[in-house]
Amino acid sequence: MILMDAASQTLSLVSTPKVATRPSPAPSPDPSASSGSGSPSPVTVSMAAPDPGSAQSIAYNMLSSFGWSPSAQFGCLDEMWDRESGWRYNAENASGAYGIPQALPGSKMASAGADWETNPATQIKWGLGYIQGRYGSPCAAWSFWQANGWY
Repeated sequence: MILMDAASQTLSLVSTPKVATRPSPAPSPDPSASSGSGSPSPVTVSMAAPDPGSAQSIAYNMLSSFGWSPSAQFGCLDEMWDRESGWRYNAENASGAYGIPQALPGSKMASAGADWETNPATQIKWGLGYIQGRYGSPCAAWSFWQANGWY
């Protein structure tokens, strides 16, 4: 966090934002994951639960509400969204894709909540619904991403 002293127009570093730590993932086959697209069997990426209070933690805790095992699916989601947006709720690319899941256009996420532009939980909810409907699971989406560079 940076504070600016209006009188002197100087910046002072007062704290550093908390960032989720990530152990080295190890891909392994996941025969129970459904690709939903007839593509090759997806892989899982094993990793520990993310730090509490992070966007990653919100997603990890939301996975079971979509019928997925967090321990089996979170690693894939983390790999994909780390590349898509760095887990930043305000990430935007040149084509206009926006947010953590890089929705195009970003306004699609309004179906998950009016606060879609600023609320990571709303973006994550929308993104997981998109993944469920299109790919079946985060690991199936990650498998597609690895083959195509997008999902």
